[in-house]
Amino acid sequence: MPYGYYVLVRYASMIMFGFLAYYYIMDKRMELGIIFVALSILFQPFFKFALGRIMWNVVDVIVAVGLIYLVLKSSKKE
Repeated sequence: MPYGYYVLVRYASMIMFGFLAYYYIMDKRMELGIIFVALSILFQPFFKFALGRIMWNVVDVIVAVGLIYLVLKSSKKE
């Protein structure tokens, strides 16, 4: 994929994780809020963390599994 795609994904991830952090902190669920703040910082495009391709793949899979779990858990509640 072109480099611009990855920059766009980083911006979108930072914004969405920031929004989720705000939502969970306002909902008094601090542990999830802190996790999303950390993810927002990790995925931000301004100061990149050099983790290497393999480590980024691992992080991406862990984050994806965690997000799917949260969606399934929240839909199960409703």
